[in-house]
Amino acid sequence: MFVTNMESVPAMKIVKHHGMVTGSTVRARNIFVDIGQWIKGLFGGELKGYSRLLADVRAQAVERMAMQAGELGANAVINVRFATSTISLGAAEIYAYGTAVEVRSEEYGAGEEYGE
Repeated sequence: MFVTNMESVPAMKIVKHHGMVTGSTVRARNIFVDIGQWIKGLFGGELKGYSRLLADVRAQAVERMAMQAGELGANAVINVRFATSTISLGAAEIYAYGTAVEVRSEEYGAGEEYGE
């Protein structure tokens, strides 16, 4: 599955459009991570616990989006974007969305690809 924030996949031609696909996850903060990050914030620097959490959450949202695209028959998701929102105190949603498409290598003509 190709996943990109570009409008196309390089060296590939879009042959079918499947529509918008989404993936999201809601995560609550962990009190132990919060305490550690609060102390770290007093001294400055990267809050690595939160950075790891966000990376994991983004990956899960993209995985869910790609799974939805695969169920539609797509082999790529283009124009991928992310959004976030606060759901409640201490919980946030990461939302990934893009356009599911089917792509083929540009080196084959459309007629050749389908045996014409």
